[in-house]
Amino acid sequence: MAEKDIAEKIKDLMNKPDHIRNIGTIAHIDHGKTTFSDHLIAGAGMISTEIAGQRRYLDTDDQEQERGITIWSANASMVHNCQGEDYLINLIDTPGHVDFGGDVTRAMRAVDGAIVLVDAVEGVMPQTETVIMQSLKDRVKPILFINKVDRLIRELKLGPDQIQKTFERIIREVNMLIQKYGEKEYKDKWVVNVNDGSVSFGSALRKWAISIPYMQKSGITFKEIIDATNENRQDELAKKAPLYQVILDIIVRHLPSPLEAQKYRLGKVWKGELESEIGKSMVSVESKGHLIGVVTKMVPDPHAGYVACARIFSGSIKQGDEVYLVGQHKKNRIQQVSVYKGAKRIQVDEVSAGNIVGIVGLIDAFSGETICEPDYLVEPFEEIKHVFEPVVTKSLEPKDPKDLVKLINFLKKLAREDTTIQVKINQETGEYLVSGLGELHLDAKVERKLKEKGIEFEASPPIVVYRETISKKSGVLEGKSPNKHNKFCIFVEPLEKKVLDAMKSGDVPSNIKLKKKNLQLQDKLSELGMPVREIKKLKLIHNKNMLVDQTKGVQYLNEVMELIKEGFTNRMDEGPLTREPCVGLKVIITDSDLHEDPVHRGPGQILPAIRRAIRACMLGADATLLEPLQIIRIDVPTEMMGGAIKEVGNRRGKILDMREERGMTIIKSKIPVSEMFGFNSSLKSTTGGKGFYSLIDVIFERLPKQLRDQTILKIRKRKGLSEHVPKLE
Repeated sequence: MAEKDIAEKIKDLMNKPDHIRNIGTIAHIDHGKTTFSDHLIAGAGMISTEIAGQRRYLDTDDQEQERGITIWSANASMVHNCQGEDYLINLIDTPGHVDFGGDVTRAMRAVDGAIVLVDAVEGVMPQTETVIMQSLKDRVKPILFINKVDRLIRELKLGPDQIQKTFERIIREVNMLIQKYGEKEYKDKWVVNVNDGSVSFGSALRKWAISIPYMQKSGITFKEIIDATNENRQDELAKKAPLYQVILDIIVRHLPSPLEAQKYRLGKVWKGELESEIGKSMVSVESKGHLIGVVTKMVPDPHAGYVACARIFSGSIKQGDEVYLVGQHKKNRIQQVSVYKGAKRIQVDEVSAGNIVGIVGLIDAFSGETICEPDYLVEPFEEIKHVFEPVVTKSLEPKDPKDLVKLINFLKKLAREDTTIQVKINQETGEYLVSGLGELHLDAKVERKLKEKGIEFEASPPIVVYRETISKKSGVLEGKSPNKHNKFCIFVEPLEKKVLDAMKSGDVPSNIKLKKKNLQLQDKLSELGMPVREIKKLKLIHNKNMLVDQTKGVQYLNEVMELIKEGFTNRMDEGPLTREPCVGLKVIITDSDLHEDPVHRGPGQILPAIRRAIRACMLGADATLLEPLQIIRIDVPTEMMGGAIKEVGNRRGKILDMREERGMTIIKSKIPVSEMFGFNSSLKSTTGGKGFYSLIDVIFERLPKQLRDQTILKIRKRKGLSEHVPKLE
């Protein structure tokens, strides 16, 4: 099909939401997503079938080509004919490396269905579990493709029975994950099944795919697949069962259109009332309704400045429109709207509900921003929250002071593009602290990009981000304002474990301002064991910490409540021990005495009183540090496992589980992040290059007592603070 014809068909299909499929590819690193995506795009006539696979069409950055991994998610729209009808398939290819998992989380907000790729030889890996969890968190329906089946036949020389057992094991493990992370209503409905075609298998590199329904329809047998693979006739297989034809048909049949998906996804991803006018408009994918959409990605463009990738849930958007950014409280004018075609974009006049769109002109937007009409304001979408927190930090300083402004501007832009990168300026030391999900995350998205822009800089060795918390309930302490006219009686206690776990999993928001009654949140907290008297008086949740007002009949308290919240937020951002963020605290105000004259209860009086009182309470409640630990899986040949175990032990690590599989020992262990630097090269060295590891989870645990004081001193010294461990005086 000519390029011009494809563009015209795309424009036509954008207005038929029942003929649209918004999908993403998700998998563990090196399980074949980008090669797979290449062949889908080639099959849809976008690129030559000869170069698909080698071209890595959606890896558009030099770094991606050089490193051989996907770093940024990439979009492509394609047209596919299924049973005589054309469908528009909007595909997002996502990264597999855990350090770039934030791109997967953001992509899941834009799509309704996901293809989970699993390497037939490696099987279900840690990142497979993470991406399935990420998709189900946003109610994105999964289907399964078992890739690299030719390796089972040619390299491992498995017979039909062994291959079938391998497939059964992979399908069983994927379904266990769907059952584990799926919500009650969907976990049984969405399990994948080889008989109905929601499971397919093949070789993305060799361009063939098959499913049980396709085998029944085409007459291709399992013996034929094995023979063709063994006799190096996979080209014939690719003609009889072309990957793009089989997979795109499965996408159309098994993954939902926006008309189906928005009915059940909205309750999960949007904060507003579904029975409202805009709620009904989104449920019915109303192109003539009021505009509401969510920005899932900000991509720098040399010509356009920024291109925002957004999913439109209601209404339509066109060039020249003025839109309102709900989070930034700003208006921006749309300069251009387009649909994606890999690295290119096709400019269109208008894009309606149900589509994924590229927008030029959202100069103030960030990933996760809600857009709407300026004269019809809406509730924002839920925050796009990644499963892991940034745990590795580097301090950056320009070598030439003249480059300081360039560095600041670059870091500001970066924080808009990738919300898993956090940028903080230390006012006292003048350091620019950049936190990310891992060393590779900071290297690829920060350091490499700064070098490309010609900004010379000094980077510190990686710094670990700790958290501050308390061990017990404090006594009630009084905080006085500097003028002694305002008093607050406060105590702190640890947050209930079930509530904290629910915040970590996303079942309870970890950041929310409560301006009105939130019955849904109240019911959830009550269910998790938090006392009702506290739930009703909850004022604010900030970074997994709660502020509760249990005062009765205090005059003027409402007038200073915003200042109390600000003081609480300031202290939770910088704890008393090391000025690291606090987590898992409940701060309860029991009484207050305020001066009647507003002049005597301004910010200069209230903020210090609140901050000092919380600080004293925390120190009285045995404040301590939580250190981040990585739970990892190590795969190593059994005869070399001794070296891997020794490496874990040398780094304060603990072995959690061990099992053997086909001559490989799989070790599950947990190691403090502070001990993980250089682990990969040490593991390779001790296992003759044959051992590798993958991240399963990041957790925070109390720092061992013998390390507490020396770690606190080390952090305080680095931050330029006085070198003694704070104690309650």
